[in-house]
Amino acid sequence: MSTLQPTADAASAASIPAPAAPATPAVSAKTWIAVIGATLGAFMAVLNIQIVNASLADIQGAIGAGIDDGGWISTSYLIAEIVVIPLSGWLAQVFSIRIYLLTNATLFLVFSAACALAQDLPQMIMLRAVQGFSGGVLIPMAFTLIITLLPKTKQPIGLALFAISATFAPAIGPTIGGYLTENWGWQYIFYVNLVPGTLMIAMLWLSLEAKPMQLSLLREGDWPGIITMAIGLSALQTVLEEGNKDDWFGSPFIVKLSIVAAIALTAFLVIELTAKKPLLNLRLLVRRNFGFGILANFLLGIALYGSVFILPVYLSRIQGYNAEQIGMVLAWTGLPQLLLIPLVPRLMQRFDARIIIGIGFALFAASNFMNIYMTNDYATDQLFWPNVVRAVGQAFVFAPLSAVATAGIEPENAGSASGLFNMMRNLGGAIGIALLQTLLTKREQYHSNVLMQSVSVFEQATRTRLEQLTQYFVNHGVLDRADAAHRAYVAIGHVVQKQAYILAFSDTFYLLGVALIVALIASLFLKKPGHVSADGAH
Repeated sequence: MSTLQPTADAASAASIPAPAAPATPAVSAKTWIAVIGATLGAFMAVLNIQIVNASLADIQGAIGAGIDDGGWISTSYLIAEIVVIPLSGWLAQVFSIRIYLLTNATLFLVFSAACALAQDLPQMIMLRAVQGFSGGVLIPMAFTLIITLLPKTKQPIGLALFAISATFAPAIGPTIGGYLTENWGWQYIFYVNLVPGTLMIAMLWLSLEAKPMQLSLLREGDWPGIITMAIGLSALQTVLEEGNKDDWFGSPFIVKLSIVAAIALTAFLVIELTAKKPLLNLRLLVRRNFGFGILANFLLGIALYGSVFILPVYLSRIQGYNAEQIGMVLAWTGLPQLLLIPLVPRLMQRFDARIIIGIGFALFAASNFMNIYMTNDYATDQLFWPNVVRAVGQAFVFAPLSAVATAGIEPENAGSASGLFNMMRNLGGAIGIALLQTLLTKREQYHSNVLMQSVSVFEQATRTRLEQLTQYFVNHGVLDRADAAHRAYVAIGHVVQKQAYILAFSDTFYLLGVALIVALIASLFLKKPGHVSADGAH
């Protein structure tokens, strides 16, 4: 009998079912409504950067703003947005997520409509600043809700939704802005927020739980950190927006603002690293995945906003496109993302997220390198495939990068992580646009000098061309031959300058491609996220 005992035990053991794998926590419909409502708000907030840029000339004309001063219509929005993003985590604790989100969503709609009614430039700047301050809240709060309300297994779906706001909205903004401006009037780029905004408020109202405010936290707030951050980021953003126009450090105004930004941001770093209750937990940056994720995200911001800036400038300046035509070209950087982004969570289940990130950055970089040999004829047809490749790359990058960078972030650090991650992408965009503006100016001057050396009056080809143009002007009604010759010289100058600009635009795409290669290298240092326990420890 004793020899049979082990067999019986084995049989009984085999009949006992193995312990079930821990079930994925069910996500309630209410939670999904909150996440979708918040990401819709983030989409509108990001969209309002690009949708206005596409129509800036029309707005300037309507409110009597000069070309130089009109830039403040965008700058005031960006400054307010970049300041409020890192503040949002703390303010949501003070006022509760429900009250804070609903209040700012409502203000965003009110001031969107008010912008359409602005009568002059000072009014528009003030209204856009408040719109940016309230809209800026919607971006990090959507990100925070995704990484706090959704279980790890469902976060890729939430981050894919957020990617639509982060990468699709900048790409599609000029398309929507151009269409509305050309067909309905510039006011409708602000009115367009009202219907989706009302839906967003209804979704947040129904889904977010009411919690008591903690106004006592205002007394304990990191006010030195808040003040130095607000001053530093405002000064830095203004320097970046106005620097190229004002000849950078050739302007006393830019020099003074740069000193203010440097002192304030240095003080902010010191305060955050020494305060008992800092506004932002900067120590998160020494975590390998979050640190390298932030770097890759910063470089993504340079390329994302930089390419949305440089393409419309090229198409209007070189090809003479209007806002609607520019929007149609840029649509192909956005529309494919709508098809691809929903597939990314499934890809993340089957493949290592870091591989998807690497492929995304490689494709995005390749799309820019495809544009480095531009010619006079480089327009809609030639930009089609680079734009499609760029759309695929952007769709692959954002959700996996966000998931890997924020893996293991504890709930109490979610606000800091969200603020830092989203602020650095926007800051990357501001720095990228400033770099591209400066590079475009400097490289155009360089290429003009090089080309002018080959367009010498001592060259037979140049003299022949001048004679042909002079004769052309004489044949078309210019009676004075000296005047016709002068026009021929001017025409040659325009041709040279146009060619120099085309070469300079090619150089800007090269810079964007290099930035994305560096981002790809940074992503290679990301670790595969390990199992995360309930307390957030690896």
